[in-house]
Amino acid sequence: MNDPIDFVWRGTDRHGKPAQGEIAGASLPLAKARLRRQGVRLTRIRRKRRPLLGIGKDRISAADIAIFTRQLATMVRSAIPLVQSLDIMAGGTENAALRALILNVRDDVAGGRGLAESMARRPRQFDSLYCSLVAAGETSGTLETMLDRLAGYREKSEKLKSRIRGALTYPLAVVCVAAVVTVILLTRVVPTFAETFAGLDAELPGFTVFVLRLSDLAVAHWRAGAGSALAAAGAAVWLPRRSRRAAELRQRALLRLPVIGPLLRNAAIARFARTLATLFRAGTPLTDALAAVAEATDNAVYAHATRAICEEVRNGQSLAGAVRATKLFPPILEQLVGIGEESGALDDMLAKCATFFEEDVESRVERLTALLEPFIMAVLGLLVGGLMIAMYLPIFRLGSVL
Repeated sequence: MNDPIDFVWRGTDRHGKPAQGEIAGASLPLAKARLRRQGVRLTRIRRKRRPLLGIGKDRISAADIAIFTRQLATMVRSAIPLVQSLDIMAGGTENAALRALILNVRDDVAGGRGLAESMARRPRQFDSLYCSLVAAGETSGTLETMLDRLAGYREKSEKLKSRIRGALTYPLAVVCVAAVVTVILLTRVVPTFAETFAGLDAELPGFTVFVLRLSDLAVAHWRAGAGSALAAAGAAVWLPRRSRRAAELRQRALLRLPVIGPLLRNAAIARFARTLATLFRAGTPLTDALAAVAEATDNAVYAHATRAICEEVRNGQSLAGAVRATKLFPPILEQLVGIGEESGALDDMLAKCATFFEEDVESRVERLTALLEPFIMAVLGLLVGGLMIAMYLPIFRLGSVL
C-alpha cells in the first residue's frame, strides 16, 4: 500500500470566494473529485508527502484504533450508512494520518469492497484478529455487535498496556537519570576533590579511596561505557523485532524477574483469555481462534505456547488438557476452561478469567507504584549521599590529618 498523501490546494468555493486548504487522498484524481463534490473550483493543487503512518507528529496509535472502533460501532448502531459513517469520522479527526487511513478505507468500501477486506489491506493498523471479527459481523449481519465487542476488547487491552507501561516507565526513567547523575559526579565533581586530597600528606579513608578509584575508571572509560550501554539497549530493542527467537529469549528473561515477571505473566494470561473469549463468542472455530490469539499476543513466550495448544486441540486434545500441558498457565485458568468446555459456556469462563487477571494486574501495578517511589528515592539518596559522604569524610577528619 502507498503512503497516504496530503494535497495542498487553492481555488474558489461554491460562492466564488477564494479558498485554500489541505485534503487527504490516495491519489490526485480522488482528491480532485472530493473537492469538486464540496463545490470547490481548483486553481492549483499539489501533493505534500507526509510522514509514514505511525511515525512523526501525526501517528496512529493502538488507542486511536480503539477510539475509531467505538465511534464506528456507534455510527453503525445509529443506522448511518457505512460510507457516510466513515466520511463523518474522517471529518471529525484532527490526526492527518488517521484521517487518511479512514478515507482510504471509505474509498475501498465505496468501490464495492467489504469493510473487513478493506481493513485487511492495512495490516499495520488492523491485525488478523480485528479483520476476522469484522468479517464475521458482516457475514452474520451482526456488524454492530462485533464492533462493540472489538471496541470493548481494544479498550480493555489498551488500558492494561498503559497501566503496565506507566508502572515500568517511571522506574526506568529514574534509573537512567540516576546513572547520568552518577557519571557526572564521578567524572566532574569527584576529580575536583581528588586534586584537593592530593595535597594532603595523610591516609584517606577506605571508602574515599574506593570512590576515587571508581572516578578514575569513569573518567578513563566513560565514553566506552556509554557506548556499550547504548549498544546493549539498542540491541535489546532492535533484535526482538527482527528475530522471534530473540523476542522469546527476552520475554523469558523478563518473566523470571522477581517483581516484574508475575506482572507481565498475568497480563499475558489476561490478554490470552480476553482475546480467545472475544473470538469464541463471535462464533470463530476454536482452532482458528487459537491461531488468531497466537498472532495477536504481545508476548513471544505465550504466543509459542498458544501455537502448541492449537496443535494439541487439532489432534483431539481438550483445550483444558492442552493448556495444562504448556505449564505456563495457572491452575485456576485450567479449571475454569475445563468447566467451560463441559458446560458449553467456554466464552463466559474465559471472560471471567480475563477479568480476574486484569484486576490482579491493576492491583499489582498499584502496589508496585506505591512501593517503588519511596524505594527509588532511598536508592537515589544512598547513591548521591554516599558519594558526597566519601568526599567529605577526609574533611571531617581534617583535625586528625593536620
